[in-house]
Amino acid sequence: MQRTFRLTISCPDGVGIVAKVGQFVSSHGGWIVEANHYADPISGWFFMRHSIKAESLPFSLEEFKQKFLPIAQEFSMEWAVTDSAENKKLVLLASKESHCLVDLLHRWHSGELKCDIPCVISNHDDLRSLVEWHGIPFFHVPVDAANKAEHFHRVSQLIAEHKADSIVLARYMQILPEDVCETYEGRIINIHHSFLPSFAGAKPYHQAAERGVKLIGATCHYVTKELDAGPIIDQDVIRISHKDTVEDMVRLGKDVEKMVLSRGVRLHLEDKVLRHGNKTIVF
Repeated sequence: MQRTFRLTISCPDGVGIVAKVGQFVSSHGGWIVEANHYADPISGWFFMRHSIKAESLPFSLEEFKQKFLPIAQEFSMEWAVTDSAENKKLVLLASKESHCLVDLLHRWHSGELKCDIPCVISNHDDLRSLVEWHGIPFFHVPVDAANKAEHFHRVSQLIAEHKADSIVLARYMQILPEDVCETYEGRIINIHHSFLPSFAGAKPYHQAAERGVKLIGATCHYVTKELDAGPIIDQDVIRISHKDTVEDMVRLGKDVEKMVLSRGVRLHLEDKVLRHGNKTIVF
């Protein structure tokens, strides 16, 4: 796969942003292989993602950051640049449900998801053999309902020890404490088995059945302190009818959940998701 530097930018909209960035790249002999732009007419903000052929530039990623800084300051940019050759470290959190975890591990094992998975953490021991078959360390951290703080303290330790860039809640089924949400803001990805903002919280399929909906779905979103209310990365739905029981909805919904989660994770890994407030721009 071609190695690229991925430059992402969010800033107040204005004249000359694209020209200035393009001039910077071309003046150093850089080759832009993919360019995405979006100007939001409501917020007045501009969003950009460029993929630049790494070998076309005469300097390293760190030098890129130093040389680009004056432009970033000139336009008050929120920006980042990453190297596609450097895998992000993804720590997965799971519970008893296996479908999302199995799907992610398969895609990682087959090379479809380009990342490193230093460990899987779970509050149940059920999925240990599945994870260890993939050669990935598995940590069982039980939850004491009377003292959940102990569980989250150990989970936070493990995440830090394995130097996680991002965290994926693959049907983890626990509400992360505020300090963890703040520490890893914009880097915790969750799959909720509902088409948010409908049916947030517990047992969304039961809520959907009681409401008699004709579509059920799943939502991949970033985790914030507010339950199931973070910026949405990806969603999808499947049609149901009055004949479908809650059990049918759970079965059908699992297929949607794993597809939506894997898409969202891949978009995040490829730096294609830019957050602005509680919304996302997905290139």
